[in-house]
Amino acid sequence: MVLFVVGRQLWSCGAWARLLLRQNRACVHSSVHDFNQEEIREKLQGFLGGSIDLLQQESGIAVLTINNPSLMNALSGSMMVDLEEKVTQLERWTEGKGLVVVGAAGTFCSGSDLNAVRAIPNPQDGMKMCMFMHNTLTRLHRLPLISVALVEGRALGGGAELTTACDFRLVASSSVIQFVHKHMGLIPGWGGAARLVRIVGDQNSLKLLGGALKVTPELGLQMGLVDGVLQVEDGGRTPLQAAEEWLSRYTKGAAPVIQAVKKVVLSGRELPLSEALRTEKDVFGTLWGGPANLQALAARSKHK
Repeated sequence: MVLFVVGRQLWSCGAWARLLLRQNRACVHSSVHDFNQEEIREKLQGFLGGSIDLLQQESGIAVLTINNPSLMNALSGSMMVDLEEKVTQLERWTEGKGLVVVGAAGTFCSGSDLNAVRAIPNPQDGMKMCMFMHNTLTRLHRLPLISVALVEGRALGGGAELTTACDFRLVASSSVIQFVHKHMGLIPGWGGAARLVRIVGDQNSLKLLGGALKVTPELGLQMGLVDGVLQVEDGGRTPLQAAEEWLSRYTKGAAPVIQAVKKVVLSGRELPLSEALRTEKDVFGTLWGGPANLQALAARSKHK
């Protein structure tokens, strides 16, 4: 049995087209910023280990697994490239509605592989890796899928940043999320700080980043970083099954409608109000009179 302690919640035409242009492989940084995507991909590919596994299911919910258990699912260079490729695959998934991001073997992700970090100590290469992951996690955040990070065990450093690239965070009762960057003489480099402020506010962000606080499920619920706590009893469903069931309440319905919901929320978060309103109007127009709308009208011929 699984118990939940719940804490909190198609672009089209002009604005959506502009965002799609930003969602390509240089959505945040490009050659204008002295960033060569292929150059850094080639360099990262040299640091091998682990994998990013993607399962796209008929339910419309995909499972993205961070798989490097021997290093607490730390992201090697090749895994960073693999993650970017999986995000590209999800961007093209027309039947997709939801995404669960999970770590293999009962833990989430301990950030970047220190072997790779030590091998690229100069600021120039470090900045390129930073921009590569900025791009990848921004695109993950902008996917037209409702996403949830399932945190078991630890989500540390870059792993904590990865949780902020999802729409929701579900955690196991014994899990910890910790932005440990300060202990490494750094700040978040994958966009995690900017996203964190939007999730928990500036004061809580200062506490989490400046104090490198260990976010327990209770503290996460209190701050708004955590949306639910999974308590799995013996003989019950797995945490992944529970997370998929939790997510399914928000992904029931036709894929174009669920994607439209995500996209208008995305526009409200990222665009000025006037553009967000125009985008909402445009997206509404893509659904009115469409298959899902007509089917719903036929099934509800009278007000009840």
